[in-house]
Amino acid sequence: MHKIEYKLKHGNPYPPGCHVGVGGVNFSIFSRHATAVELLLFESTENDHPFQVIHLRKEKNRTFFSWHVFVKDLPVGTWYCWRMDGPYEPRQSGLRFDREKKLLDPWARAVSHKRWRRGAACVPGDNCQVAMRAAVVDLGYDWDGDTPLRISSEKAIVYELHVGGFTRHPSAHVKHPGTFIGLIEKIPYLKELGISHVELLPVMAFDEQDVPQHTAELGLKNYWGYSTHSFFSPHPGYCVTPEQATHIHEFRDLVKALHKAGIGVILDVVFNHTSEAGTRGPIINFKGICGDMFYHLDEFDKEIFHDYTGCGNTVNANHPLVANFIISCLEYWVREMHVDGFRFDLASALARGERGEVLHNPPVLWGIELSEKLAKTKLIAEAWDAAGLYQVGSFPGYRWGEWNGRYRDIVRRFIRGEKGIIKELATRVCGSSDLYEAQGRLPISSINFITCHDGFTLYDLLSYNHKHNEANGENNQDGCNNSLSYNYGFEGDTHNPAILALRHKQAKNAQAILLLSQGVPMLLAGDEFLNSQHGNNNGYCQDNELSWLNWDLARQNADQVHFVQQMIALRKRHPSLMRRQFLTGKVTGERMLPDIIWHFSNADEVACWDDPEARVLRYTLTAVDMNEADLHIIMNMAEVSVTVALPILKGRFWCLAVDTSLPHPHDIVHPKDQKRINKASYKVAGRCVVIFETR
Repeated sequence: MHKIEYKLKHGNPYPPGCHVGVGGVNFSIFSRHATAVELLLFESTENDHPFQVIHLRKEKNRTFFSWHVFVKDLPVGTWYCWRMDGPYEPRQSGLRFDREKKLLDPWARAVSHKRWRRGAACVPGDNCQVAMRAAVVDLGYDWDGDTPLRISSEKAIVYELHVGGFTRHPSAHVKHPGTFIGLIEKIPYLKELGISHVELLPVMAFDEQDVPQHTAELGLKNYWGYSTHSFFSPHPGYCVTPEQATHIHEFRDLVKALHKAGIGVILDVVFNHTSEAGTRGPIINFKGICGDMFYHLDEFDKEIFHDYTGCGNTVNANHPLVANFIISCLEYWVREMHVDGFRFDLASALARGERGEVLHNPPVLWGIELSEKLAKTKLIAEAWDAAGLYQVGSFPGYRWGEWNGRYRDIVRRFIRGEKGIIKELATRVCGSSDLYEAQGRLPISSINFITCHDGFTLYDLLSYNHKHNEANGENNQDGCNNSLSYNYGFEGDTHNPAILALRHKQAKNAQAILLLSQGVPMLLAGDEFLNSQHGNNNGYCQDNELSWLNWDLARQNADQVHFVQQMIALRKRHPSLMRRQFLTGKVTGERMLPDIIWHFSNADEVACWDDPEARVLRYTLTAVDMNEADLHIIMNMAEVSVTVALPILKGRFWCLAVDTSLPHPHDIVHPKDQKRINKASYKVAGRCVVIFETR
C-alpha cells in the first residue's frame, strides 16, 4: 500500500492538463459550473482505489473557471483521474455532474482502457474500479533531428491504412502485430511501393466498446476508431506496453522511422463527435465536466443531443473554448508528435454554429487554416456530414484539400462501363476545375480516390453488386446501398478464369486512372494486392481476419503490386501529372504546344463530348520541361477494342509504357525497356488503359 502523501501547492491554470515541471507535477482542468473538484492518484492501473485523494479548494485552487493544483515530487508514471460535483439538470442547462463518476482528463497524454466498462459509465454511481485513467508522462524525447516533412502536395501520393489491421494478420510476420511498432517493420514495403504519405485511421484514444448492443453481443468491437475520447493521447490498443504509459514514445518512434524513410504522416481525426454518444451514452470526460458547452444541445430541452454525425452527439466546435481546444490539440500533434497533416472526418459538422446552422465563415475552420503553427501542415476535409450538408467544392477556406466524392463516383461509373459520361470524367481527371478554379483554389484541392476504408475494397468493388454486411449483426441494414460496383457475372468469389482475369485487369485500370489524374491520389491499403472483405462494405466492427490485411495476397498477386509500384513511378517522373495549376488547352512553353490535347473519333468535338454512347477518353499531355516525356493516354471502358491513330509530335516518337490488357510483366514497362512504336496506329483492347511516352 502506498504510504506517501504528496505535499501540494496551489498550482497554475495554464497549461491545461497534466504537466511535469521542476519539483513536481501541475494539474489543471476547466469546469465553469463545478462546485467541488477532486484529483485521484493511483500507483498503477491495477489498483482498485487511489492512494491519495486531493480536494481542491475554490479559494486556493481555482482561477476563473480553471481548477488546478501542483503535487510536489510526484513521479512520472503515476495514474490519475478527476471527480467533480455540481448541478445535475440535463433538461434545463445540459449539466450532468455526478460526484461519484471518475472522469478522464480531456488533455491526457496517455490513457488506459484496461479496466474500462462502458456500461458502468452510462448509469449513475461510482465506477472507480472500471473507469479509464490517465498517466503522468514526461514529454522529453530524442527526435534525433527529426522535423515534420515538407512534401509539396502536388507530389503527394497518400496511402490510407489502419494501424491495427495493417499488421494484425499472422501473414504480416511482425514481432508486435497491430501496433505502432509493428507498422515500423512494414516501412520497407511502403518505401518500395513509392507512396509519399500514410494516412492513419484514427490513432487518438478511442472507445473500442462503442458499438450497438446487438453488435457487442456478437463479440465485436469498435475497430475503425471513430469514437475518440482522449484527443491528446495515442490509442493504447496500438501500444506494446500501454500500462507503462509508453504511448507517446511508441508513436514518436513510428513517426521518426517513417520520416527517415521519406514518408509523411497524416492523421484521420474525429472532432465532429466523441465516444460519449447521446443522452444514454457514458460519462467519460466532457459530459461530466462541461457538457453544456462541448456539445450541440437542443435549445428547449438540453437533455437532447443534436446529432449531425450519426453517432449520437455533435461537438459544438465553434464555441470559443471548444475551438481553442481543437486548435491547441492539432498544434500539439504537430509540435510534439511531428505529424505532417490531418484528414478531418465529417468535417462539415465543424462548419455548424452553436444552433446547428451552417456558418459561412466558421471560426474553428478559419482558426485552423490561419494558425501559424499549422501553416505547413496538410489539411484535408471529408467535406460532408451525416445530416445532409455536402460541401465538396465549397468547403470553407482556401488551402484545404477535399475528399472528392464526385471524382470517386464518376470513375466508378466509368470503370463499370457506363456510357456518355466522358465529359465529366475528363473534368475530374484534370483536377475538377469546375469545383475549385473559380474560388482561386488549385488541382491539389482535390483528393482523388476510388476506394477508402468506408465502403468496398477495390477488389470487392469489382466482385459484388450488393453489400454483404450480415456479420455486423445489423441484418445487412448498415453500410452504403449504392456502391456503383459490378461483379462481372458472378457475385463474390469464383474460380471462373475469365471473370478473374477481367477483375484483375479492371483493378489495374482503376489504379492507372487514379494515378494519371491531376490532384492528390489516395490509395486504400491492400488494394494493390486485391485485398477483399468478402463483400462487407462497413467493417467498422470487424477486428478480425475479415478486415485485417492478408499479406499472403501480396505474394499471390505480386503482379498487381508491381503494376501499382510502377504506375507510381510513372507518375513521379512526369511533372505534367502533378501540376499546381489547372490545364488550359492553350499553347505554352518552349515547344509552343497546348498543355493538353483532346483526341476524338471525328472532327465534331462538341458532339463527341456529348455522345451518349461514348466510353473512350483519349488525350495527350505535353511535357512540362524538355527532360520529360510527353504522354498519350487512352482509357477505353467499352467491351470492344478501338484502333487509334497516334498523334505526330515533331522530333519525337512514341514508346508503349502501359497496356493493361497485356500479361505481366508486359502490362507496364520501365522506360529503359520500352520499345518504339513504328506503326501510325495502335489497337486498344476493350476495358483497357494504354499509355505511351515519347522519346
